[in-house]
This record gives sequence, structure tokens and C-alpha cells, in this order.
Amino acid sequence: MESAAAWMEPSLDVDKLRYEIFSILENKFLFGCDDPKLFLSAGSPPTTPPKASAAGRVRILSIDGGGAASDSILAGFALARLEAFLRKFSGDPAARIADFFDLAAGSGAGGVLAAMLFTRGPDGRPLFSADEAHRLLTKNRSRLATSGEKGLLRKIFRRSGGQAGVFFRGIFGDATLRDTVKPVLIPCYDLASGAPFVFSRADAVETDGYDFLMREVCAATCAAAGAAAVEMRSVDGRTRIRAVGGGLVMSNPTAAAVTHVLNNNLEFPFAAGVENLLVLSLGAGEPEPAGRTSAPPSAADLVRIAGIGQADVVDQAVAMAFGTNRTTSYIRIQGNGVSLARAVDGVEAAEEALAERNVESVLFRGRKVTERTNGEKLKWATEELIGEHDWRRSRVPTVLMKPTMTPRTSCSTTVTTVSSRTSSGSP
Repeated sequence: MESAAAWMEPSLDVDKLRYEIFSILENKFLFGCDDPKLFLSAGSPPTTPPKASAAGRVRILSIDGGGAASDSILAGFALARLEAFLRKFSGDPAARIADFFDLAAGSGAGGVLAAMLFTRGPDGRPLFSADEAHRLLTKNRSRLATSGEKGLLRKIFRRSGGQAGVFFRGIFGDATLRDTVKPVLIPCYDLASGAPFVFSRADAVETDGYDFLMREVCAATCAAAGAAAVEMRSVDGRTRIRAVGGGLVMSNPTAAAVTHVLNNNLEFPFAAGVENLLVLSLGAGEPEPAGRTSAPPSAADLVRIAGIGQADVVDQAVAMAFGTNRTTSYIRIQGNGVSLARAVDGVEAAEEALAERNVESVLFRGRKVTERTNGEKLKWATEELIGEHDWRRSRVPTVLMKPTMTPRTSCSTTVTTVSSRTSSGSP
């Protein structure tokens, strides 16, 4: 019995072997990595993590999202805090989030945030600072949310009647996917083809058939469950999409962003593996628990649960795929106890979420609470981003963006009005 018990007890060597094998499979499945060297090292785990490329790491920002206003609270606040850190420690008071990332991916409310922070304004700089974007969404959330129909984005979409709403038109004018300062990925689900569709700047640069108005892209990614689909066309009218929310199929776009970089040799020629990446993934915060009452969950509750569950699965899969680089190259910020949906003051709730201890995915052991808080991890992300930013200034470019033609349209004057009004704090 004693020997049998000892045989059944998992050993450290077994765990290491499982780790190596699972990392190989995850990299093969998620990112198309097919390096035979990985298989040679399965029996003997490396003593040190693989070194990053001499060209530096590609910096990826990924923002979870959905159709509820609360989905943007944690990410928006975290981005505003991150941008303040970047300005302080880089010595550049005009620094923007887009200056420190090479690609942004966002779904639902996260897609709107990514678009606001990476779309080019009339002066060639991003339309909004992170603080401006966060305060604009938060301010309109409290003004437009109604009983039984929570959420700025859902309200805006329903009011628009299937077309790009006044809100998004006021923000983006006639800007398209090409009018971004860095590559962006924003998903939706296309009912016409019955498959997920990812709006991509890289595709928009290639052909007019994949270039869309940014205001319609945002309406598509945050289209609420149960609402009419967003009918939209590419700028040349050739591609038609009947879109519903990206949060339904890709609540957490991190895996899509990583896959895009590792398989895009034209723009990211030095990204050979996860060791060449630096990923900051921002969660949407903890949802309102659906099981507190005896009443069965509604369809909206089930959609919400499915989105949060899918986001957690992607988080764990990506963390495992990063393997030994997980603790140095993959940073996940997610609330773990503060329900942002019930918060009267979104800023206070987001502060509480950043003060919480961070939750980290661990191979074969689910998730664990770490010693560091979300806020501390955000500061660590700041150091990594500034270090990478300074390091690559005198070296070979890590990213070679596809050349674009002259921007098709300039953002309307309405955009400048909204941005300046937001920065001054007036209603």
C-alpha cells in the first residue's frame, strides 16, 4: 500500500514533463509553432528561459470586452493609469498608449477603447489619451444607461437602429481602419458567412474590400445580444457584413493577436516565437453573479457567463503556451472580487480592482492568487514597456508596418470637438 501510494503521488519530474509536452501542443495548436528543438528538450527542461530576439519584443495590447458599459471600466481605468505611469517614467508628458505598443486588439467595449486610442487624429497623433477615452465612456454610461437595458454600448447600438450611431460618428467621423497609427484587430460575428470576422488594419491596407468605417466597426463589435445585426459594407461596397458583437465569439482576443503577430512576417519579421513578445491583456472585470437567486439565469446572463468563461479559457491557454516565458512576457490584469456592474462609482470600483491581488493561470492547477496586486503588475508592465521603448531606439526596427496610401479621409471636426471637450472636463 505504501509503495502504491508513492507511485500514485505526482512527482516534480512528471509535472515538468507534462509542462513541456503541454507547452509544445499549445504552441502547435494556438500559434503554429513547429520547432523540432522543442521536442528534443521535452525530457530535460531548460534551466533558463529562451533569450529574446536581438531585435527586441513585439508589444501587444489586448482588451477584453462585451456589450455592457461596465466591461470598459476596469480596462479604461487601467489604461489611464498605465499612460500616466508611462508619461512620468519616460519623461514625455505627451506620451500616448499607442507610442508604447505595436498592435492593439479589442473586443466589444475593449474594441471601442482600442479604436479610440489608436485611430489617427487630424494632427497625426491618436485621437484620445487613455484618460480622455475612459472619462468619455464613463460619463456617457451614467447618462445613457436605462433600467432593463444597462450599458452605454448596448443603448447606443439600439438607438442607432442597425446603423452607426451618432455617438460613434461624433468620435470617429469618416475615419477607416487604415486611419490608425498602429495595427488593430477588432472582432465581430458575421451572420452572412456564419463565422467570426476580424477587422484588421493589415487587411485594410491590402485592399479596399477589407477597409471599413471605424464607427461601423465599433458598432459591430459591441452589438448587443438580441439586437438587430449591424448591416455594413466595406468602403468600396464589395464586402457586406451582418455583424453581431465580438464578445459573443471572442471575448478575449489575446490568442488572435498573438497568432496574428507570429504569422505576419511582413510586419513582424523578428517575431519567431512567444519569447519575442510582450503581451498586456486587460480583463473586463468580474461580472454580476447570476446565481444569487433561485430564478433561472436569463438569456443575457448565459451570454455573459459564456463570454467570461471563454475569456478565462483563453487566458489559461495563452499562459500555458508561453511556458517558461509566462512570468516575463505575459501580463494579465483582471478583477477578482469587485463586481464592476454593481458599482455606483466606476472609478472607485476600478481602484479596488487594481488593489486586489492578481490572479495567475498555472499549468494543471487552474488559477491561483499571486502575491502581487493588479496595480503592482501594471507598474511592472510600465517598466517593461519603457525598457523596450528605450532599448529599440538605436537598433534595427522590430516592426515594419505595411505602407499605407494617404489616409482616405480625415477625421471630422466633430472629433476634435469631442476630444477637447473631454480633456477640459466639461459635460
